[in-house]
Amino acid sequence: MGATLEAEPTTQPADPFVGDAKLLVAKDATVQKLAGGMKFTEGPAWLNRDGGFLILSDQPNNALNRWDPAGGLKTYRQPSNVSNGNFALPGGAFLCCEQAIRSVTRHEADGKTITVLVDRHSDRKKFHSPNDVVQKSDGTIWFTDPPYGLPKGQTKEYAGQWVFCFDPKTKTVKPVAQDFDMPNGLCFSPDESKLYIADSGKPHHVRVFDVQPDNTLQGGSVFCVIDKGVPDGMRCDTNGRLWSTAGDGIQIFSTEGKLIGRILTPETAANCCWGGPRGTTLFITAVKSLYAVETVETSGEKK
Repeated sequence: MGATLEAEPTTQPADPFVGDAKLLVAKDATVQKLAGGMKFTEGPAWLNRDGGFLILSDQPNNALNRWDPAGGLKTYRQPSNVSNGNFALPGGAFLCCEQAIRSVTRHEADGKTITVLVDRHSDRKKFHSPNDVVQKSDGTIWFTDPPYGLPKGQTKEYAGQWVFCFDPKTKTVKPVAQDFDMPNGLCFSPDESKLYIADSGKPHHVRVFDVQPDNTLQGGSVFCVIDKGVPDGMRCDTNGRLWSTAGDGIQIFSTEGKLIGRILTPETAANCCWGGPRGTTLFITAVKSLYAVETVETSGEKK
């Protein structure tokens, strides 16, 4: 979040599924509004504990919320240090980008224990405001660091806007990409051979990198360009297609970077994830509301 968003659509179109999206959602699927009344929603992550529930950030309200079918929307943690991106871990823990303290944290499954994992890079300079985060199956943690959430009155301690990789085993953190305008959402391909990174600045495109055995990146060509609004959060499905948020909702791209479908949402989409009992529910955070679409796909993330 933090990118300039287009004006919100005011009505849901009669058919919100365009192109191949019709083939990738369940029969009789709808774009279902699950909750509203928030100020700006971000960072959905489905936690497989306590019966399963979704956490999501409401940044302007400095809150982490939770949603489940039985209880609806409730506060999970407030204040949340202005949480943004979240990422679910095995066993019910999750990672969180906490912008007020310019850090990436780990929240344990007990719902109480929180550890600051990393708040500075290798030369001891503070991050701007970590935005979105993912974990690779080897345990390394990858996150973007644009200045969208830089606390008021504080200043940037390094030039540029970078993407970082943190290794909890060695406690080392290194920049892996330094040539973005505003790096934002990121996700791995199902086999983790590729890393997709959104640039929500002037380019409004998604780039793709080849992940090397030593967790460096090569390549970085433009994978796709978002034609409405900017890319923010995104996820790959099991078959490697990229589902990116955009000004009109979710834009779906083939593994070759071709736009093959859209899911239109009543509000500008900011992030998404899969979850639910079967892992096939696509949850979408969109400005003031949370939406869900039942799909025939699941997340391509390794846990």
